[in-house]
Amino acid sequence: MLLRTSCYLEFDIEVQTPFIFMLRPRSGSQQWVISEEYRHTPWLPVFEFTDPYGNLCQRLIAPPGNLIINTVSEVMVSDTSDYLPGAPFVDIEHLPDSVLSYLLPSRFCESDRFLNLATSITSGCLLGYDQVSAIEHWVRENIVYEMEGSDIQLSATEINQRGSGVCRDFSHIGIALCRSLSIPARLVVGYLHGLVPMDLHAWFEAYIGGRWYTFDATQAELKGGYVAIGYGRDAADVAIFNQFGPPSNLITKQIDVIQIAQGNAFTQFKDA
Repeated sequence: MLLRTSCYLEFDIEVQTPFIFMLRPRSGSQQWVISEEYRHTPWLPVFEFTDPYGNLCQRLIAPPGNLIINTVSEVMVSDTSDYLPGAPFVDIEHLPDSVLSYLLPSRFCESDRFLNLATSITSGCLLGYDQVSAIEHWVRENIVYEMEGSDIQLSATEINQRGSGVCRDFSHIGIALCRSLSIPARLVVGYLHGLVPMDLHAWFEAYIGGRWYTFDATQAELKGGYVAIGYGRDAADVAIFNQFGPPSNLITKQIDVIQIAQGNAFTQFKDA
């Protein structure tokens, strides 16, 4: 399906403030960027770099007053998300170097504290995809999903104790459980077509059978329509913006995702 995604952010800034934004999707095996617009008011010099996880990041220094960032992208994605029950666990010695960092505990995913729980959840499962599928199901059934966004950053351990959380929290628990079993897992932030209420969304991917697979415990079933804009170990790596100095006020955030064409044209780009 062909999706048009848009993100409108408006800030009220009191003092000159450095920002780093992460708002541009990039083409890959699961999505293909057809076109992009990236506008900001007032006009400012913007410098782009690629972070250690391959994300496209934009740096700028905003003067006092209003800052508006408006991005629009047309992205071809698959109508469905790939799934492969029985896909095997990949032994550590066979993992690509770029995947190894996703095995380790991180700020919001304390995987070293989840081994006993993960072992219990996945008891009797085939090693690999089936373990992650069992983890996804457990999170969906045992953590209450809060659809409204939250500015409170909680770790996987804290969310497990609390018993509820937003999409980011669901992903953090899934990631921590996977890593405790030596399955690489990473957080993804982006857009999801049909999300209600519409907002930016977070899900996680696990490396199984030699590739990354999508898992999303907030959804009743796996579907397509995901557009990724950032990958990382956890939420600390994939904030859509970071500001430095006195906090600025985010006045408006408007997220939209609409389907503008149907079909399976995406297959011509897959694995390219």
